[in-house]
Amino acid sequence: MRHSTLKLLGLSLAALLVCIGAGAAESSDKEVVTLHLMGDSTMADKDISGLNPERGWGMVFENFFDSSVKVKNYARNGRSTKSFIDEGLWDEVKANMKSGDYLFIEFGHNDQKKDKEKVYAPAWGAYQDNLRMFISTARSMGVTPVLLTSVARRHFKDGVLDETTLGDYPQACREVARETGTVLIDMEKATIDWLKKAGDEASREYFMWVEPGVCPAIPQGREDNTHSNARGARRNCDIVCDSIKVKIPALASHLVRYDYVVDQSGRGDFLTVQQAIDAVPDYLDKVCKTILIKEGTYRERIIIPASKCNLRIVGQGADRTILVYDNCARKLWPDTGHEIGTFGSATLFVDASNVTFEDLSVVNDSGPQSEAGQAVAVMTTGDCIFFHRCSLVGNQDTLFTNGRYTQNGTTCRSYYLDCHIEGTTDFIFGSGTVLFENCTIHSKRNSYITAASTSQGEEFGYVFKNCRLTADPGIDKVYLGRPWRDYARVVYLECEMGGHITAEGWHNWSRPEREKTAYYAEYKCSGKGAKTSGRVSWAHKLSASQAREYTLENIFRTGSDTWNPLETK
Repeated sequence: MRHSTLKLLGLSLAALLVCIGAGAAESSDKEVVTLHLMGDSTMADKDISGLNPERGWGMVFENFFDSSVKVKNYARNGRSTKSFIDEGLWDEVKANMKSGDYLFIEFGHNDQKKDKEKVYAPAWGAYQDNLRMFISTARSMGVTPVLLTSVARRHFKDGVLDETTLGDYPQACREVARETGTVLIDMEKATIDWLKKAGDEASREYFMWVEPGVCPAIPQGREDNTHSNARGARRNCDIVCDSIKVKIPALASHLVRYDYVVDQSGRGDFLTVQQAIDAVPDYLDKVCKTILIKEGTYRERIIIPASKCNLRIVGQGADRTILVYDNCARKLWPDTGHEIGTFGSATLFVDASNVTFEDLSVVNDSGPQSEAGQAVAVMTTGDCIFFHRCSLVGNQDTLFTNGRYTQNGTTCRSYYLDCHIEGTTDFIFGSGTVLFENCTIHSKRNSYITAASTSQGEEFGYVFKNCRLTADPGIDKVYLGRPWRDYARVVYLECEMGGHITAEGWHNWSRPEREKTAYYAEYKCSGKGAKTSGRVSWAHKLSASQAREYTLENIFRTGSDTWNPLETK
């Protein structure tokens, strides 16, 4: 994310350094291989203005590789091997290829158009000659060529697929691959097999069949049996990847797969995060579904309902993938006189269980606390929620761990590892059992960090291990916590506390009776704010034997159920 965007959201680069460093260092050490794609409209990038749903498979192919592989798509609508050369597009490809790269070549749809002189290339003549030239040139540059037959057209008559619409071109391509010893991905055969299996009606869902009046880009509608939508583009990528696994082992080791990809530029399955969430099958808890949210600032209110369980949601870095919204307690619901309230103000609602978030930021940018009041960034009610290398940013009430009990009557659990959490007042609050490990907890106002509402009888509430407590310049009186409910439990173990932490450490929320029921403790913390000599008399100092009980296994055990988020990840 660029500095201007950080400024717009009221963030600073320092606030996100803890989340950025590891990923940046990891990616910078990798040698990048480029896949150069040449082809026609079935592969090409598309203009998505007006919510145009058309996608060439090359447009989304990058989502199927790890960060050590880059995909560069030169494919263009309406091009053949002949026009690709004549228009200088081949020269552009040659200028960018380097030894160790790959060249994927897929033509045929336009080469066969005899009535168009600019594109026509006979199958057993110029078409094959052009393919041979692409292959020989690539090899002379140390580049590995890969030939692909064309994607089949979806032409059904009386329920029977016409398998001949591409004429001799697929076979001509196969012959060149055979004679030159070039890897062949037979897209025509694979797509014919799939279309026949899917049938006429079901296969329409993958092509540009658009009802009139539905899409602003195509108000009149369209029945297109050649070009794919996002779903069809993904299907074609799956076919290519299946062949790569068998035929190109060096690339196969870099393949990845996300069930859903979100990208504002159209290089994914969906444009918004909520669309991806909504697409997840309900109550499919036996299988983990993965969602990649690509780089961008997504301004939307996101709700993950309880039915969308067992998810892994991955960004491309806390500084690059940002989920942001501006609801707040004092704002009114549209067309009503009712305030949204704290519980309705979140940017991200996590009502499902077994959900992991990685490498992204969640922000509530509703404005100063004095104007907005409570404004939640993340609200969780599910069990087994894991945030890793994430940044949660807001002012008052940034993180609301609202899950008190699961459907089995046990305490809801959540884990925050290597995260950055910042706010002003009570910016970590709620119930449940929560472990914060190796996190930066950043205060932006003289106020309180935690406001726990731990249920009576719970052994653990909020546990901070090896965290770093920091503050904005000029902040010098911040309390570690105050009890939102009678039995609040908060423990800091081996944390680094800045000088902004007040000597008293804890506050009773002007309710002296809670001093007898709340449990606040520290163990071997360091820094200017860690001196316990001035702590309130009702706070506790853990012994070494007590501190040893605060392991991940113990904290997240509920009866016979032990959750280890590091194993499930």
